[in-house]
Amino acid sequence: MNTLLRFALRVVVLAAIIYFVTRLADGIQVVPNPAGTLGETGTYLWVALLFALVNSVVGPVLRLFSLPFVVFTLGLFLLVVNAALLAITAALSARLYVDGFWTAVVGGFLIALFSWIAELLLPLRVRAG
Repeated sequence: MNTLLRFALRVVVLAAIIYFVTRLADGIQVVPNPAGTLGETGTYLWVALLFALVNSVVGPVLRLFSLPFVVFTLGLFLLVVNAALLAITAALSARLYVDGFWTAVVGGFLIALFSWIAELLLPLRVRAG
């Protein structure tokens, strides 16, 4: 499977995860655009693509700078990093709303948890060797 197809599949899976997170977490909302391309589904795909880009570009830098806090808290600070990535995505998108810090922490945790489960069920990473 080539890299572009793998990335597209990851975005589709992430869109489904974001859909379920908006249903589970009060305070996280995606405002659909039924008049847009692909309707409501297109809105979730757009938010997932934006989140994937923010996570790919800003995520490593944020994780690097927060490394001392991550080590000190035995990894719990990664919840704050995930919340920050979700909040950055909400700030960049007019369609995603996150209602406060703790809601972002819960949403970031749920996205990380469901992404981990999806990764176990659908291995989408490139295998070395």
